Amino acid sequence: MMNPIPASAFTPRPADERGLADHGWLHSRFSFSFAEYHDAAHMGFRSLRVINDDHIAPQMGFGMHPHRDMEIFSYVLSGTIEHQDSLGNRRQLKPGEIQVMSAGTGVMHSEFNPSATEDLHLLQIWIMPRERRLPPRYTEWKPTPDQAAAPKVLVISPDGREGSASIAQDALVYRIQLAAGESVAHPLSPGRGLWLHLAKGEAEVNGLTLTSGDAVRTETPGEVVLTAQKPTQALLFDLV
Repeated sequence: MMNPIPASAFTPRPADERGLADHGWLHSRFSFSFAEYHDAAHMGFRSLRVINDDHIAPQMGFGMHPHRDMEIFSYVLSGTIEHQDSLGNRRQLKPGEIQVMSAGTGVMHSEFNPSATEDLHLLQIWIMPRERRLPPRYTEWKPTPDQAAAPKVLVISPDGREGSASIAQDALVYRIQLAAGESVAHPLSPGRGLWLHLAKGEAEVNGLTLTSGDAVRTETPGEVVLTAQKPTQALLFDLV
């Protein structure tokens, strides 16, 4: 059993200090520099390059646009996302589901809110691949009944272990979903880094209180314990 990581070893990223873009139909918060938002102190963390917290109005979205050499996934928090790409995929995903695209040598895609009445809330994540010019591909992660109820489940990995979706990087991404009073633990091994993004709710992480949109990072090995004060969803990134 690993020793708990002290609170002093975590660096916070408060929700209200993130970058902001408001285009009317799109309201975004940026954890790292993105588009017109530039902050030299927040260019990414290890292979994690983008966490965008997007609210998209009904019948609006991002038209077809290109990507390359990036592992991109979207985690739906509420509403419905419609994905379409130049590989021939067209899918709609619901809350708790994830669409994953390895852009590789190049791909075009669009993301759209097909609802006439309901906003779409999602987290879009970019992770840099371990090598460039890989073949592009698309996949999805949809939880089994057991995974949907699990407090902590592996959703992204380099090898598809435990029913996760795979990407071309040594990155482990866990979806955490807790009722008030529930806890989960995660051991961080030496040489790796952890980023924890609280998507919804309120929780305590090794003595630090986080609310919706807050994040913490650490590169100190040891145990991370997250205890929900309110119903909570989070993504935990364990990165090489």
